[in-house]
Amino acid sequence: MEWFTHSQTGFRQAARYLLSMRLAIIVIQLVAVAVAETVVHLAHRAESLLVCLLYGVLSALGWLWFNRRPPQASSPVSLTLAIDLALIGWWLYFTGGYTNPLVSLLLLPIAVAMILVPARQSLALTLMGIAVYTSLALWHTPVVLHHHGGDLAQLHLIGMWATFVLTAGILSLVVGTLAHRFRRQQSQLSTFRENRLRDEQIIALGLSAAAVAHRLGTPLNTMTLLLDEIRAHTQSTVTPELTEDLDTLEQQIQLCSGHLQQLTHTAVAAKTAQLETITVNHWLARLRESATLLWPSEPLHWPSRYPDARVNVDATLDQAVLNLLANALTASPDWVAISSRLAEDDQVEIIVEDHGDGLEASLQGAPGEEIVDSRNGLGVGLFLSNATIQRLGGSLKAKTSPSGTTMTITLPASDATATGVH
Repeated sequence: MEWFTHSQTGFRQAARYLLSMRLAIIVIQLVAVAVAETVVHLAHRAESLLVCLLYGVLSALGWLWFNRRPPQASSPVSLTLAIDLALIGWWLYFTGGYTNPLVSLLLLPIAVAMILVPARQSLALTLMGIAVYTSLALWHTPVVLHHHGGDLAQLHLIGMWATFVLTAGILSLVVGTLAHRFRRQQSQLSTFRENRLRDEQIIALGLSAAAVAHRLGTPLNTMTLLLDEIRAHTQSTVTPELTEDLDTLEQQIQLCSGHLQQLTHTAVAAKTAQLETITVNHWLARLRESATLLWPSEPLHWPSRYPDARVNVDATLDQAVLNLLANALTASPDWVAISSRLAEDDQVEIIVEDHGDGLEASLQGAPGEEIVDSRNGLGVGLFLSNATIQRLGGSLKAKTSPSGTTMTITLPASDATATGVH
C-alpha cells in the first residue's frame, strides 16, 4: 500500500488541472498555427509544430510523474512550471515573439504557481515570465518570410480577441477550480478544528468523571463496612423500621457501585470502539429494560411499532439516550413518550417528547453543540449526548412548542434496503 503525505496528495490532485492547462495551451497553439496558415504562409511552421509535439510529450510525462510518484516538496512543481514558461516562450520565438497576440499565454503558469507553490517560488516564476517576455521582444523570428502588412495586422487583431477569450476561459476553469478546492479544504479544516476542540472538551470531562469514579470507590467501600458493623452491633436490638432503613441503605450503596461499574464498562467499550449492529426493535427493547430499572415508577410510554431497520450502536449511545430520557423526566415528571420511525434517506429517527416548560433559549434548535450553563444541569448532559450521536454519524435536534419539547435523534440505518415497520 502506498502512503502519501498531505503535500503529496495535494500535488497528486493538482496533476489533473495542470494537464488540463497544458493540453489547452497546446490546442490553442495548434489552432493558432492552422488559422495563421489560412491567411499567410508561416516561416517556421515545422519548428512550431515540433515544439507543440514536445510540449505534449512532456505534459503527459509530468502527469504520470505526479500521479505515480507525487513530489514531497513544491520545488519539482515549480520546475515543471518553469519548463512550461520555457516551452511557451520557445513556441512564441518561432511565431513572431512579442508581436504574437498569444504572448499572454505566459501568464497561465504564473497564475497556477501563485496557488500551488510558496510565495518565493511563485515570485521567481513571475520574474522568469518577465524575462522570457523581454527576451522575445529582443530576439524572435519573423512570422512570414515576405511582408504581408495588411494580413498580419488583421491576423493580429483577431489573435488578440481570441487570446483574451481563451485566457479568461482557462483561468476560470483551472485557477477557479483550484481556488474552489482550496476554499473547500479550508472549510473542512475549520470543521476539523471545531470537532477537535469538542473532542478535547469530551476528553476533559471523561478524565474528570474517571477521577470522581475512582475517588467514590473508597467511600462506598467504607459505607459497606460500616453497614455490616451496624448490623452486627444492633443484631440484638434491631427493630423492623431500622432493618428496613438498613436494607434501603444497602440497596442505594449497591446502586452506586453498579453505576460506577457501568461507567467503567462504558469507558472500555468506547476505548475499543466496538459497535454492535442490531435491529431498532431489539435496541429500543434494551433501552426500555434499562429505563425500567432506573425509573420503575415513571410514566414512560414506549412505541408499539418499530422501523424495520438496523442501526450501529454501542454502550455510549445507550447512555446518551438515557440521559435525554432523564432530562425529559426532570422537565415533565407526569408524561414522557418515546417513538421511532424510518425517515428519508434511510435515516432512523428516535423521538423523545415531554410536556415540560421547554429548553432554555441557548439549548434550542441544535442542542449540545457546546457546554452551556443550565439551571437544571442539562448543558453538560446534552453536550455529551450530542457528541456521542454525532460520533456515530447521527444528529440531535430540539423543537419546543406550547405543549412541550421534542428531541429527535437521527441515526443512519445500516441496512439501506430496510423499509416499513412491524
